[in-house]
Amino acid sequence: MNNELLTDASTRAIRYLEGIGERSVAPTAAAVEALRAFDESLPDRETDPAETLRLLDEIGSPGTMAMAGPRFFGFVIGGSLPVALAANWLADAWDQNTGLWRPTPTTSFLEQISLRWLLDVLRLPPECSGAFVTGATVANFCALAAARHAVLKQAGWNAEADGLFGAPPITVIVSAEAHPSVTKSLGLLGLGRSRVVKIPVDDKGRMLAAQLPVISGPTIICVQAGNVNTGSFDPIAEICRVAHAADAWVHVDGAFGLWAAATPSRAHLANGIADADSWATDAHKWLNVPYDCGLAFVRDQYSLPAAMAITAEYLPTETEHRNPADFTPELSRRARGVEVWAALRSLGREGIARMIERNCEQARRFADQLSAAGFEILNDVVLNQVLVSFGDAEKTQRVIKELQDDGTCWCGVTVWQGRTAMRISVSCWSTTDADVDRSVAAMIGIARR
Repeated sequence: MNNELLTDASTRAIRYLEGIGERSVAPTAAAVEALRAFDESLPDRETDPAETLRLLDEIGSPGTMAMAGPRFFGFVIGGSLPVALAANWLADAWDQNTGLWRPTPTTSFLEQISLRWLLDVLRLPPECSGAFVTGATVANFCALAAARHAVLKQAGWNAEADGLFGAPPITVIVSAEAHPSVTKSLGLLGLGRSRVVKIPVDDKGRMLAAQLPVISGPTIICVQAGNVNTGSFDPIAEICRVAHAADAWVHVDGAFGLWAAATPSRAHLANGIADADSWATDAHKWLNVPYDCGLAFVRDQYSLPAAMAITAEYLPTETEHRNPADFTPELSRRARGVEVWAALRSLGREGIARMIERNCEQARRFADQLSAAGFEILNDVVLNQVLVSFGDAEKTQRVIKELQDDGTCWCGVTVWQGRTAMRISVSCWSTTDADVDRSVAAMIGIARR
């Protein structure tokens, strides 16, 4: 074991994080240009590992976007809590392929405990089964695979054994504002990206439940907790009542919005979410653990393993313990539950709530200051998302481009109901009010030039 190499890597990583708050959030043009140094022929002979690490840090680090820092607001991306990052490093050293209990009991058990704690803090039914996956796209995929299994089983069809050729058709109902990760998952599952029934939304992006069609036969309804632009929530309780009266399945895409349930001040937004049948969310968003870490939950504890389980002669079977691979698409998978366990245990219920509420208050701070400066806020800031227009589409896009080049902070562009806007997403544990004020000052300065 080359202890010096690992120590050097730790020193370089710590130095990177220590400076992330003051460096340009976006890499400079010179730093991006310097990445060409990586473009060399594959060496014929072995090279010094220390030199390889030095090159990676000295050329690679300056070319990164400071997503782990306090002023990246371009997407809903949390930084990594120190305890979660440290746990991630230790778990990487363990190098456990956490698919099966018998060869990896520590990481399998920590995953099981983490799932129980997550159901508790997110206020979901305790009987749910769950899966650690890469992100919300695969979490939606897994939950919808369970939904496909359940609604076709109810119609007398085994989707996993017999496929979809000749199967009873499944009606899929989505919001007009459904996230593309849901659309992609439906395509992967053979349910079709285009053969969905789209329900119109109101001016906040919430599905109009009154416009749901008459439901008959195998049906899956996909709702949203936390619109990616506005942060709004579909009327999930009302939709669940209508759906369950017709034996339909309700799936909640709650990549970041599901975490509102963990806070006293925002829990009302999540009213009715626990009535659904499945849920998808990300821990690398508002729990602030390292990438990648998505989560799928399914109320019916049998449907998820029915859709995902794997068997082979050389794989040890378990009757007493939970094999993680029976709940996910992957057999080879990293131990994502370790850093989640570390974050949950370190923060506790109160710490999680404070972190999320602080980000929501900071989003409100952004909106208030930008509105006071004369710029138009396009959404009702109910969670962590802010949409701001600086004028017409051309000017707004120009402000966003100059802000990204400026390096003080980083925000992206979106189009909301025909209006071009800058989207501000606040979800990092290390963001302070001073970071918000510094970012607002840069935004206003650029917009007024």
